[in-house]
Amino acid sequence: MANWVDFAAIKSRVELAPLLRQYQVKLHRSGRDQYRGCCPIHGGDGREAFHANLTKNVFHCFACGAGGTVLDFVAAMDRCSLRQAALKLAHQAAPDSGPLTGCPRQLVTKKSKPLSPLGFTLRGVDSAHPYLAARGIEYTTAHEFGIGFYSGPGIFSGRLVIPIHDERGELVAYCGRAVDASQPRYRFPSGLAKSEIVFNLHRAAAVGQPIGVVVEGFFDSLKLHQAGIPSVVALMGAVLYDAQQRALLRHFRSVLLMLDGDTAGRRATATIAAQLRPYATVRVIHLPDRVQPDQLTSGVIQEILRAPREPGTIA
Repeated sequence: MANWVDFAAIKSRVELAPLLRQYQVKLHRSGRDQYRGCCPIHGGDGREAFHANLTKNVFHCFACGAGGTVLDFVAAMDRCSLRQAALKLAHQAAPDSGPLTGCPRQLVTKKSKPLSPLGFTLRGVDSAHPYLAARGIEYTTAHEFGIGFYSGPGIFSGRLVIPIHDERGELVAYCGRAVDASQPRYRFPSGLAKSEIVFNLHRAAAVGQPIGVVVEGFFDSLKLHQAGIPSVVALMGAVLYDAQQRALLRHFRSVLLMLDGDTAGRRATATIAAQLRPYATVRVIHLPDRVQPDQLTSGVIQEILRAPREPGTIA
């Protein structure tokens, strides 16, 4: 197979930054490893429409819709196919890191080691604790998710415990949430790789809907689930990591982003939307300033999801 070319190896070894310099793309920094400017592909309106994330090695133009990896960038700039772009980039990868063309050494992607099941469940969890009611979480929702106040021994004693499951539904960890001013506010067990887990994915995927709703935190997902949105998942933060992205795309063809209405949430929304758009249909709900999904009532959540979108509200 002399004409074979390793797309995956090229995307992992060729960096976007030197390509931007090579094509003389002028951008300015807008965050950590995040840059924006005029789109070099369509050259049209929008002085900050083109976004490049050097950590994720991806780009997206919010004006013309172009986006993707280094392969997509070269293909768009040179008006060529992805295969032709791959052949052009093959020589730019590290020369001592293995062949990028020729015969494939391995055609099956190596699977990451699955997280180990926890092997036990905490007993005596109180799903009727007043803290949950104060946050607008009904008993039936807390009980379904196994969330409640824990007064037993261990690092989670005196905290609200939140069970965390992997994609298959196996319990892999608990998170302990303080119900007072205790620090840290959220306590995770050492060694838990949050970047590999999408909270509530096992329930959301079981619904069988093509659209997954993505929020930031535990309580955001609880409130949307409670409002009749069963395909909601939480990132446990404002970053979509590679493993989380792969998990999402295994189950959903479309993604609806509903992150916090603050500066960090809006920045994360733009970044994550750019990451996902090459692979899925992405819509965005921009909440009002300083508003989080968990602060909304079920009625308001349903109204937001039902209402016709104003220009700029849904992207």
